[in-house]
Amino acid sequence: MINKRVASVTEALQGVRDEMTFMLGGFGLCGIPENSIAELVRLGIRDITCISNNAGVDDFGLGLLLRKRQIRKMISSYVGENDEFERQMLSGELEVELTPQGTLAEKCRAAQAGIPAFFTPAGYGTEVAEGKETREFEGKMYVMEEAFRADFSIVKAWKGDEAGNLIFKGTARNFNPCMCGAAKITVAEVEELVPAGELDPNQIHIPGIFVQRIFRGDHYEKRIEQRTVRKR
Repeated sequence: MINKRVASVTEALQGVRDEMTFMLGGFGLCGIPENSIAELVRLGIRDITCISNNAGVDDFGLGLLLRKRQIRKMISSYVGENDEFERQMLSGELEVELTPQGTLAEKCRAAQAGIPAFFTPAGYGTEVAEGKETREFEGKMYVMEEAFRADFSIVKAWKGDEAGNLIFKGTARNFNPCMCGAAKITVAEVEELVPAGELDPNQIHIPGIFVQRIFRGDHYEKRIEQRTVRKR
């Protein structure tokens, strides 16, 4: 069995360079690849395109890359809680492609499955459909969407093994599974990394065939964007 474990995040991200396209898992701050994002910031690569549901917050997640002006284009479903994202978008500093959330997920999954394009009713009759092929099926109009094409897919999982098999925990599952195998190289950072064979096959969400590199991350903050608690 192929051992896909690498020693560090630095080794995991070997080969990244300016102007590449990256998929990054997570939803808000939940399930984001914290270690890998920090490494991208440290490397200082520029003019990159990021495909992610949103861009974190001003001082965490993809917000760190935005603050350093490393992202040229964001492909996401909404601006979220990131004021810097909003400012750069409105000022024209940042190119933004807003995509319906379900379409964003399906464009990832299509890339994962090797499907070049698909039809969806989402966005028909809106700016989303401008310049795209439309077609009628059984009396309903659909928009053709192409699968994403990315250089690196970077995901975060709770537990993984050296063969690249992954288990996600709770809502951190979000966009991470459909981004695995959806790019030329998939990098997985995990909280716990075990030898191949230790994971229960019935609990594995993503088989190792979709992952090229895996490493154990550390010092996860797991911030919460909006904390709501009951009154004492």
